[in-house]
Amino acid sequence: MIPPRVQPENWHTHPKLKGRVLAEHPNELLVIVHDGGPQRTSRRPEVVLVEVTGCEEDVFTGIILHQPIQLYTLRLGQRIHFIMPGAARYPVLATDKYLQERSLWSIQPCKKCGFSELFDPPSELLALLFPNSAPGASKVSFKTACPLCGGPQTVLSKALQREPHSIAGKKRSR
Repeated sequence: MIPPRVQPENWHTHPKLKGRVLAEHPNELLVIVHDGGPQRTSRRPEVVLVEVTGCEEDVFTGIILHQPIQLYTLRLGQRIHFIMPGAARYPVLATDKYLQERSLWSIQPCKKCGFSELFDPPSELLALLFPNSAPGASKVSFKTACPLCGGPQTVLSKALQREPHSIAGKKRSR
């Protein structure tokens, strides 16, 4: 779902984009776009110019102004969503499915570069990483490769973290 268009002035003051827009083109910025992470594709992410058209909370909307060179799923003029991860140099494309699943998982920063997002929805990564898992099986956590540098990242289920994991502190019956 594409967030409703808002006036560009509203996102210009967003703290996550402060200092990132191009001075000579104040509605444009560079965004990392991709066809998925390294588990899904061998095509590397690219940085393209995007015209920002709005935002809803921390999710921004924009239009791709340059055709990506080697990516198959993105086109010049396409409307995209993107987010601004804390340790990233540029904002990064976020698919609708990723945005839907993101709140259900805690994505630990990469131990190598500090990137704290994924390119793929966790459900798709689980299917790729654990193809022999029983349908509907849930994982408390899993490890994956950082989509930017290949370093290790851990992804933790927020729902399953709330369940008790051990009997520490409980007395054993004799």
